Amino acid sequence: MAERAQGGADENVVTLLKEQHRQIRELFEQVETAEGQGRREAFRKLVRMLAVHETAEEEVVHPTARRAFESGNRVVDDRLREEREAKEVLSELDGMDVDDPDFMPTLRALRDDVLAHADAEERLEFNRLQEETEPRMLARMAKAVRAAEAMAPTHPHPGVESATKNLVLGPLTAVVDRTRDAVRKAMGDRH
Repeated sequence: MAERAQGGADENVVTLLKEQHRQIRELFEQVETAEGQGRREAFRKLVRMLAVHETAEEEVVHPTARRAFESGNRVVDDRLREEREAKEVLSELDGMDVDDPDFMPTLRALRDDVLAHADAEERLEFNRLQEETEPRMLARMAKAVRAAEAMAPTHPHPGVESATKNLVLGPLTAVVDRTRDAVRKAMGDRH
């Protein structure tokens, strides 16, 4: 399993994304249980993980799922709606201090929505994709997800839920996001 987590040759996109869902659950728990600077750091990791994960799904997984099975368009459209709603809340949280009294209730609501979304993806999209797609293609998709992650923005950008928008905005937005991350870190930003 460790080899798969590092991008082994036998990696499968469904396995990769389910592992990322597990990591997202753990990051939510870390944010909830930490305090002060530890919460800030855990939240930064969560924001980055969610932004990168969703961008990779939008660029690689959803377009393939649309074609892979009969109800693919409907399933993907529902997931994209959920992702857009989550990005809006995550963007709101991204602008808050973790000590804001509204932060934790908003985070918990986001957690519930994100975990329900992940469950729906796994049941309705990933499992069908696994059934209807050749193993070699699933392995190629895993490589493509890894490549998309390298170019993905590190902050939520509501309204950028299509592969085309991600391809156009991805590299520039990623540079802007990474610059903002570096400035925040250098300034000891409390967000």
